[in-house]
Amino acid sequence: MKAIAIVFIAGCGLLSAGAPEGKTVFTAKCQPCHGANGEGKAAIAKMYNVEMHPLASKEIQSKSDADFKKTITAGQGKMKPVSGLSDKQIEDVIAFVRTLK
Repeated sequence: MKAIAIVFIAGCGLLSAGAPEGKTVFTAKCQPCHGANGEGKAAIAKMYNVEMHPLASKEIQSKSDADFKKTITAGQGKMKPVSGLSDKQIEDVIAFVRTLK
């Protein structure tokens, strides 16, 4: 039983391993609109006449990693695609966003 718990805990650490690197990318590419904690910036939402859901919300956190990747690379609604990111950076940003819940 101890071995299972240790493997589970170690595996969880691997899942969030990209979070520190993802925070750096998030700060540079996402924070200007989504805010430091993913809460969304009211002024940006008002300017674009959109509703920004907090990235920590159940609605956003229930999306799959593939959904996140598609939104980042293709954009969604008035959000333009984020350019210049490697697949690794996208994975790291997604890992960081998962820590916001």
